[in-house]
Amino acid sequence: MARLADYFVVVGYDLDKRVEGEGQGRILQRFPEKDWEDSPFPQGIELFCQPSGWQLVPEQQPASFFVAVLTDINSDRHYCACFTFWEGLDNPQLQKVEASEVDEVDEEPAVVQPAKVFAPKSLVLVSQLDYTEVFRNCLGLIYTIYVDGLSAPLETVIGNLLTCVIPIAGGSQPGQEEKEERLRTITLGAGDRQVIQTPIDDSLPVSGSSVAQLFRQLGIVNVLYLFCAALTEHKILFLSSSYQRLTDACRGLLAIMFPLKYSFTYVPILPGKLLEVLSTPTPFIIGVNSFFRSETQELLDVIIADLDGGTVTIPECVHISLLPEPLLQQTQTALSMVLDPELEVADHAFPPPSTQPSSLKIQDKEIRAVFLWLFARLFQGYRWCLHIIRIHPEPVIRFHKAAFLGHRTLTEDDFLTKVLDGMAFAGFVSERGPPYRATDLFDDLVANEVERIRQEEACPHKVMVHVKELAEQLFKNENPYPAVAMHKVQRPSENSQNTVQNQIPFPVLDEVAVQLFIDHAAAKLKTAPPVVKVEVKSMVPSGPPLGDIVDRNGNVMANSARRLEVVRNCIAYIFENKMLEAKKLMPAVLRALKGRAARVCLTQELNQHVLQNRAVLDDQQFDYIVRMMNCTLQDCSHMDEHGIAAALLPLVTAFCRKLGAGITQFAYSCVQEHMVWTNMQFWEAMFYSDVQNHIRALYLETEDGEQQKNSEQQDGSGSRREISALELASEQNRLWPTLTKELQTERVQKEESTVFSQAIHYANRMSYLLLPLDTSKNRLLRSTGLGDVESVSNSYVTNSIAGSMAESYDTESGFEDAESSDVANSVVRFINRFVDKVCNESGVTNEHLKALHTMIPDIVQMHIETLDAVHRESKRLPPIQKPKLLRPTLLPGEELVMDAMRVHLIPDGREEATGLMGGPPLLPAEGAIFLTTYRLIFKGTPTDPLVGEQVVTRSFPIASLTKEKRISVTLPMDQFVQEGLQLRSCTFQLMKIAFDEEVASDLAEVFRKHMHKLRYPQHVQGTFAFTVGQCGKLVVEHKAKDKNQSLKTLSKNLVKSAKRTIGRQYVTRKKYSPPTLENRSSFQSELDEDEISVSEEVDQSSLTLSSTIRSSDRQTMSNVVERACCRDYQRLGLGTLSNSLTRSKNEPFRISTANRMYTICRSYPGLLIVPQSIPDATIHRICRCYRQNRFPVVCWRNSRTKAVLLRSAGLHAKGVVGFFKSSNASTAVPSQADSTSLEQEKYLQAIISSMPSYSESSGRNTLSGFTSTHMSTSDSSDKLRQPKIGALMKQVMGTKEDVPGTFSRGALGQRAKVISLSQPKVSGKARNSPRGKWGSIRGSGRLSAYNPDVGTRLAGKESPQPNGGPSEALFLRQQKAYLYIIGDKAQLKGGKQDAFQQWEVVPIEVCDVRQVKNSFKKLMKACVPSSQLPDPSTSFLRCLEESEWMALLHRVLQVSVLVVELLDAGSSVMVSLEDGWDVTTQVVSLVQLLSDPYYRTFDGFRLLVEKEWLSFGHRFSHRGAQTLGSQSSGFTPVFLQFLDCVHQIHLQFPMEFEFSQYYLKFLAYHYVSNRFRTFLLDSDYERIELGVLYEEKGERKSPQVCKSVWDYIDRLNKKTPIFYNYMFSPEDEEVLRPYTFISNLKVWDFYMEETLSEGPSYDWELRGRQERVAEEAPEKPDTSGPKSQRRVVWPCYDSLSKVVPDAITKLLQDLQSLEAELGQTSEKWKDTWDKIKTTQRTETKLESKPSFSSSLLMSSNLSHQRRSQGVYLQESGVGSSINLALDCEASATSTPVPGRPSTSTLYSQFQSTESENRSFEGILFKKGALLKPWKPRWFVLDKTKHQLRYYESRQDKECKGVIELAEVESVTPGTPAMGAPKNVEEKAFFDLKTTKRVYNFCAQDSLNAQLWMDSVQSCLSDA
Repeated sequence: MARLADYFVVVGYDLDKRVEGEGQGRILQRFPEKDWEDSPFPQGIELFCQPSGWQLVPEQQPASFFVAVLTDINSDRHYCACFTFWEGLDNPQLQKVEASEVDEVDEEPAVVQPAKVFAPKSLVLVSQLDYTEVFRNCLGLIYTIYVDGLSAPLETVIGNLLTCVIPIAGGSQPGQEEKEERLRTITLGAGDRQVIQTPIDDSLPVSGSSVAQLFRQLGIVNVLYLFCAALTEHKILFLSSSYQRLTDACRGLLAIMFPLKYSFTYVPILPGKLLEVLSTPTPFIIGVNSFFRSETQELLDVIIADLDGGTVTIPECVHISLLPEPLLQQTQTALSMVLDPELEVADHAFPPPSTQPSSLKIQDKEIRAVFLWLFARLFQGYRWCLHIIRIHPEPVIRFHKAAFLGHRTLTEDDFLTKVLDGMAFAGFVSERGPPYRATDLFDDLVANEVERIRQEEACPHKVMVHVKELAEQLFKNENPYPAVAMHKVQRPSENSQNTVQNQIPFPVLDEVAVQLFIDHAAAKLKTAPPVVKVEVKSMVPSGPPLGDIVDRNGNVMANSARRLEVVRNCIAYIFENKMLEAKKLMPAVLRALKGRAARVCLTQELNQHVLQNRAVLDDQQFDYIVRMMNCTLQDCSHMDEHGIAAALLPLVTAFCRKLGAGITQFAYSCVQEHMVWTNMQFWEAMFYSDVQNHIRALYLETEDGEQQKNSEQQDGSGSRREISALELASEQNRLWPTLTKELQTERVQKEESTVFSQAIHYANRMSYLLLPLDTSKNRLLRSTGLGDVESVSNSYVTNSIAGSMAESYDTESGFEDAESSDVANSVVRFINRFVDKVCNESGVTNEHLKALHTMIPDIVQMHIETLDAVHRESKRLPPIQKPKLLRPTLLPGEELVMDAMRVHLIPDGREEATGLMGGPPLLPAEGAIFLTTYRLIFKGTPTDPLVGEQVVTRSFPIASLTKEKRISVTLPMDQFVQEGLQLRSCTFQLMKIAFDEEVASDLAEVFRKHMHKLRYPQHVQGTFAFTVGQCGKLVVEHKAKDKNQSLKTLSKNLVKSAKRTIGRQYVTRKKYSPPTLENRSSFQSELDEDEISVSEEVDQSSLTLSSTIRSSDRQTMSNVVERACCRDYQRLGLGTLSNSLTRSKNEPFRISTANRMYTICRSYPGLLIVPQSIPDATIHRICRCYRQNRFPVVCWRNSRTKAVLLRSAGLHAKGVVGFFKSSNASTAVPSQADSTSLEQEKYLQAIISSMPSYSESSGRNTLSGFTSTHMSTSDSSDKLRQPKIGALMKQVMGTKEDVPGTFSRGALGQRAKVISLSQPKVSGKARNSPRGKWGSIRGSGRLSAYNPDVGTRLAGKESPQPNGGPSEALFLRQQKAYLYIIGDKAQLKGGKQDAFQQWEVVPIEVCDVRQVKNSFKKLMKACVPSSQLPDPSTSFLRCLEESEWMALLHRVLQVSVLVVELLDAGSSVMVSLEDGWDVTTQVVSLVQLLSDPYYRTFDGFRLLVEKEWLSFGHRFSHRGAQTLGSQSSGFTPVFLQFLDCVHQIHLQFPMEFEFSQYYLKFLAYHYVSNRFRTFLLDSDYERIELGVLYEEKGERKSPQVCKSVWDYIDRLNKKTPIFYNYMFSPEDEEVLRPYTFISNLKVWDFYMEETLSEGPSYDWELRGRQERVAEEAPEKPDTSGPKSQRRVVWPCYDSLSKVVPDAITKLLQDLQSLEAELGQTSEKWKDTWDKIKTTQRTETKLESKPSFSSSLLMSSNLSHQRRSQGVYLQESGVGSSINLALDCEASATSTPVPGRPSTSTLYSQFQSTESENRSFEGILFKKGALLKPWKPRWFVLDKTKHQLRYYESRQDKECKGVIELAEVESVTPGTPAMGAPKNVEEKAFFDLKTTKRVYNFCAQDSLNAQLWMDSVQSCLSDA
């Protein structure tokens, strides 16, 4: 029972204390005078009666009523119901004025003051109950009595009011119905009656309709914001002009927060005087009159809700965490269904008749029901996370937040985390935690309705049904007596309210009378028996356990059952000591442990292997278990929400290993590196859960005792469900009052000592996990964790720091002088803090607490001592068995610089080795890295145990390193981050290595330094090619000078002799070069390598170059002669080195020795081909016009057209102008510039004159002469080719429209425009216009800058004349130029050309070196990505395109093909680009390769590279960044680009090259490897200076060390056919014209391939050795039964050419091994091959097959690469390109094959008649008749019989059908029809239309289809 009202107060206006217009109120009377003991009188009532301030008003205002809430010091709320009315009184201002003197009055401002003013007076009821309506009625009654002057005395009414006692709560029980009725009906003795509806359950808030009002005012979203803000402890301020509404809004907000109670500042109405409260730092809910709105503006962190305007303003700096989805969405839906039921049916065509929302009061309850439902979902299962740590004397309960969040998988959720951390939730736990208490609606909901809520949550209508049920209960709770609504309340009569003006003031009441009433009632209460409202206590149900609530994210990992199986098996293997099995499962286990289920499973499994708290393991078992524990803990957050660390805690102190006598190491010393151990909350939760278990055990024992006594307690089944601690506690609480005092104290003591013993236990445990094994080192992690525990809960340092710091903790953490005591102290502090907290909370006595504090330092100290012993012993342990380090095989002369360093090779972006493409992962691998003088080698074994016996090797030459960067790597096996290096090489290799923890970091640094020294030596002599065979340890710099003494002295002597003989000129050098290939191949075998040098071969007399060279230099010169590829010049007929007397004058060219001392041009060779007519003096002058003095020299001559190819650098800028100056220069005296340009013209003219086509024409442009030459020199083929050149030119120079195949970005840059006028007008202007001006584009690039006729000539359009010959005027303009100069567009701007010059300039855009460099970098990243990029935009093809490498190849090839065409058409070409040593070299060498079959042989290619690349000074050292000096310039692979172009040509013409693709890869690898000296240095001059060009052959130090790559290839080629192309069958004088569009180019597999089994295959000695080592290993007797012949071939592991050799190689190998077995000396493979070839040829001749070139047979058998190659054959009959199937018998599968059906039927062919008539054959799919499927058939096209026959298969002899070609009308490309073969491109279909029907065919691909169509077409046209 409770008093309805505690105090009645009358508050009036204080007339005495008026301050400047600010009035004050004062309490006029209060009853009772004395304070009640249980509720003191609240202070400051007068402020709250007039929150906006006390003021007098001129007009009467209506009476007002509102309820303010005051909170007293005990945080009890007092509800102050204020009833305010206005009393008239005479104006105090006027009285004042009258009293004063008159003269003062004059000065007063004339403000008219009303005579009568009104002052407020308030009647206030103070109560602890909140019955707004009852208070309104009571105060209204008192006012009515006063106003209307009713008979009832006010004292009686007030006395009755203050003594009215009502029940606080409780429903009506049947027996008490009447009595209750009487209690709840009150009357104040003035003829009034009202029923007070006391709620049935007072724990539920009473809200009336305030919640519904709040939602109406603010809307759903706004209220939800406020709701979340209130729960997450933000400041909330309500504004309204109505006080009652402020109170209601606050009440409503509190009501929806139920079951949480708001525990911060709560002031629904704040008086204006107290506004500074708003700047309090704590959260609050406050209401303020809108009158003060302006003063709330500067509050920055307050959320303001304006009730009148319906807005909620959230400041920028405030972030409100909202409800987690999908709860938020579902709540909003439910609320809108309550508030706006029409919304759902708004779109219905026939809306239901009534969808009105319920009445406000009902709606209010429905909204509250929604929030109840929401909380039931938020807190479901909370009781399973309560730890009860004391039961007696009263329960102490703690909530395990981490476990709750973990089970609900809401750890990341901001909102719930904040709510659980909040004060309201703490109150919730202490109020609702106790297991034995009265329960309410929420307890019932969260325990029993969870299942229902879960099933219905997705269906809003079912939710609504539930909500309505809850709402009904809430409504009933507030209005238990709907029947008795017989209020009888007096209201003041109308007239009395108006006539109040002349009212007497509110009377002063008789205090004695009121007090008498109160005393009387008190006495009555004392005598009356106490009304005991029985509180029904019961055990609180817990609801379904959390485990059953599966998180909706379904966080159980996929196929988790399988994973758990793996974990279980692995643990079983470990304990059964099957270590190998365990090792194989380990990676899978570590992967599985990422999932929660697997981690839980691990802890359960390990638990089963613990006996009596101990499990002793051996070293390896221990290691595995620790590793699994670490992996498990690694993914736990510091909160340990899944309880994994908690489950592991007892295990880490159980598993141990014996280290020595009496010394045991426990697992905890190895799992300390995790944040969770430094987290105070974790330890508290652990402690509480253990205490709970012990206390439960304590009471279970006592119960068990009782149970034996009265066994009938058991339920019928006799089995007993395990009682939870809360259930036990509830039972104990129920029994508690029945126990005797002694029993009670005994139980309290037992519990206390249980807690105490646990505290000691935990002090030990914490010292185990916090003290590091090596206590001398203050762990970095510890110092952050323990230093300030407060921060731990928020900060989370990742555990990965631990590993990388293994050796250097003390320095890293700034504790250099850290003593062990530091560690001890911090640990002791941490444990003390912990003990203080938990012991205070769980009520441990002070004596015990003191005891604990004295014990802790001892515990820590003891533990430190045991740890020291363990640490000492653990150091003695043999290190973990890591894989044995394998030694790499080294080349002869290669030596280790740094010995093995243990590293892990980490997978990069290439997927093959990682197992992503299938197969077990070969990477990551564990092994060692070796740095030698030549290479960087990794050798090791994969960490995946399934392939653990394979050896993984990755290596690249140190010289090819292009980029090295530090990385940090987390290995999948360990949890530590290691430092590593990423090394990239331009041989397309990437090594990502992570140093093992045993490698000190300074060692890694040393490794990097050594690597840099080797990569960038000071001088080229420091490279491996020079140092090979010398002391391999790093040579200190200053010694480098004496290296290679013999070489130096030799070259010095030579230089001296040269200087003596040739006066002032520069050094000559004799060069070492191995005998050039022609000689070698002609007369030297491998054995006589040491024979005399070539100079003896040449007749002495012919060597006298001129009288200046004395005989002492002959030796030198002979070397120059040999080196300068003179034999090539002789072969080409470009001049011989003969005496001037014998030299035939009619030879157009001569070999000039002007540069023999390298005076004219340093980067040119000593001997150069120049026109016969040009003296050396001219050359000296001309060379100045060209960059680097590289003037034009001839390098090749077309043997048929006698056109020559020249190369030079681009012109200097001044040279350009001079070159194009018009001949009629205005200056009278020719300046020097003029003279040089004249000489230049003379030089070019001399070249032109050398061409027979020119010299034959008698006059320069007489018609007859020209025509005759025209006819004689160009064959018909030229005629045909003419237009082609024009088209080519257009492409190279760029036309308006993009050339197909170039990147549309404009690979050729700003395209020039070429116009072709189909019919040029012969006007006078055209006749005189200067001829042949080709590309002088003036900046504008306008059309007018061109001569129109150039275009015509290019396009080859000749306007026909009636007489068949071109008209003279046209003709002059239409001849082709004799000399085309390919120049750089950028340089050729702005010159003029003379009308009669015979040359023409083709401006093209070349790629500069920077472009090549950048493109190459991107290409490397595309082919060898450093990490797997999931981003599809970075796919391989996209990256390849972005690198533009293909575009660059396309450009070079395009220019080369143009030049080839021009030369073939009989014009000479001069390539004059950049400095003449990059692009020029590429183009010139490609042109020669395409034009001259000789260069496509071994000897020729070598000669080509030596001549064009080495002699003509391509800067290999500079472009390859080979030394320290060129490091900054970076690596630019110009030569690689050239090799790639050759590879592209090789792919298109596989039969034209003697060498294989492997030969090109070999060169590509070794030109950067620095293993040979061939590609070192930048020019012949430098090579001579260093004495590299010749070392006498006798001087070879060690025969195995080859100095020249060519020698090496030669030797190798004699032993193995690896470099040879079996398909080599060249056409005579064939000029190759490859397709150059990007679509025709393929990515070179050199960039992509990798052989992990042995590393790159380009160092052959290594291959041999590895095989030998393998053979030496003795064969174990194989007992495993029959062995399969099959074996797996891994594309990235095995060397394919070795494992799957092509057929010819295989046959040759078999032949060799057979010969060896028979003891014969094995023949050289080449001889064998040649023999076979000749026999084949003779056989071929026997067969009468006129239409095919004989060598085809040979090559059709096999290919070096196993794939079908397109081969172009000029075939006399058909004239089409024919595709050959290149696998022996595989041809049946695909392509049409010319030739016989198969080799096996070679001899039967003489009888066969048909086989001779097979012109073309192959497989085609043919569509059957209607509804029949497509079938493959073997088709044969027979020209002779003029028919197309088809067979079932290739071997079939019986013809299945014939199509007569005579009936064929047309062959057209078709479209795919139904049932056509899958995966065939559209263009592969074609149709054959005969007179009778249409045949549909499908070839294997589009190329094939084209061939068939062409072949059939040619047959038809031939007919």
